[in-house]
Amino acid sequence: MKKFTQITLAALLAAPVTLGSLSFSLPASAATATPVPAAPKATLTVQTPAAKPAAVYTESAADFAQFLQAKYGIQLPKQTTKGDFIQAIAAITEANSTADTSDKDAAQAPAFSDLKPGDAAYDAAVALFHNGVLTGTEVHAQDQLSIYTAVFLAVKAAGFKELAYTYPADKTAKALAKAGIKPNRLQGQAGQELAAAIDTGLVPESLYPALVKGGAASKDAANILLGRVLISQGKYKNEIGRSNDADIYSKLYAAYRTADLIEAPELRKIVDQALREDLVTGYNLKDSRFDSNFIDELTLTYGHDSINHAVQLIGLLRSEGIEADVQFQPKTSAFIYLKEWGEPKETPDYKVTQIDNGNYIAYAKEYDIQFEFNNTADKARFNDIVLNYAKKNSNSTSPLIINSWWQPLYYSPTALANFPVITNNKITLGHYYAQSFSLKENAKTIQDGFRKLAPEAKITSYNFWVDQPFFNYLNGGSE
Repeated sequence: MKKFTQITLAALLAAPVTLGSLSFSLPASAATATPVPAAPKATLTVQTPAAKPAAVYTESAADFAQFLQAKYGIQLPKQTTKGDFIQAIAAITEANSTADTSDKDAAQAPAFSDLKPGDAAYDAAVALFHNGVLTGTEVHAQDQLSIYTAVFLAVKAAGFKELAYTYPADKTAKALAKAGIKPNRLQGQAGQELAAAIDTGLVPESLYPALVKGGAASKDAANILLGRVLISQGKYKNEIGRSNDADIYSKLYAAYRTADLIEAPELRKIVDQALREDLVTGYNLKDSRFDSNFIDELTLTYGHDSINHAVQLIGLLRSEGIEADVQFQPKTSAFIYLKEWGEPKETPDYKVTQIDNGNYIAYAKEYDIQFEFNNTADKARFNDIVLNYAKKNSNSTSPLIINSWWQPLYYSPTALANFPVITNNKITLGHYYAQSFSLKENAKTIQDGFRKLAPEAKITSYNFWVDQPFFNYLNGGSE
């Protein structure tokens, strides 16, 4: 039995071990004994409701239409023509700036048989022809857009053309069958393109009936395909999820854990000098690769340093019936740490650099969360929710969510009632940028100081709308 006792319980539990592999013998009496039949176990049948999968939010035609209008100024007419769709595709894929003109022939405008310079769809058609989205010289720009034409244009604009042409006949037929389309309905590359559009999700299930029916593409179908092209190109919203997603808290924690202090030494050198010269009292470092690309009118940005606070804030919004898209943005906040506050203690998320006067510049890990609400009413409600449940007040002992601040920081790129206007002073180097918020009347001095410190850097400023407590803080108030 020695070998058996030397095997750890953990190993036995972790590995699928057979008794024969343990090199020990059972007593003969045990080996030859007749087992006593076990008493039958009573069974209890419990009727439980079938588990329902968690609802997953799917962007609708209206969502895509709203985004297309806000970001690109695109509003498709009810009766969409092929020319309308071509112009929209060219706009969202920036085809005019990305067309490959390295080849001598590609630089020449195609000889369209039914389009000429000056026609509304001409420039877009030329750009899409050079990019391989349009493959013929007969455009039919005035024709009503058909659902199949829309898909064929979309699959190439989305970047799935090469994938499509790898499809053998049996794989194509299998994909078409998902949408209820018989394989003999489309031949050759047309079938391959539609099959790839189905498999990649470019064509969602909601459009399968339209494909079966054929004919003209509805305005909604066209908007969905344009939106799916944006998603496939990484040009739609940049987010970690929706506030009501079952895994949103896990995603928040993962985003926070993988965020480090932002170094950006070249940029930090400039704004650290601004701190030394008392040009600013603090600044943030951020990375534009985490920009949300949300719709401005529906967006608020909320800054904090506690991940537990972020989790409870999401829970608070859910409890108040508010749902929103969520993007996590790493942020490093820098400020002057006075020597009379005592010796600072560094951690992986908090570093200091001592300066000539004995004070320190402190760098602290923080974050911004950007919310895109379903409507402007929910965006406006956010203010009251924070003031009631996430802001400390000297004249109130009401319970608050964890780690609430005296002066919470949240702001909007568009006007909000009872939100004062302040200025963001911004320096950009590559994809990193430093920003320092100020009162409007102080902005010019800060911008001029930045330009003196970094004449080659990109320096910009803009006004935005901030919550009243933070505005009070900028004016020297405590609440």
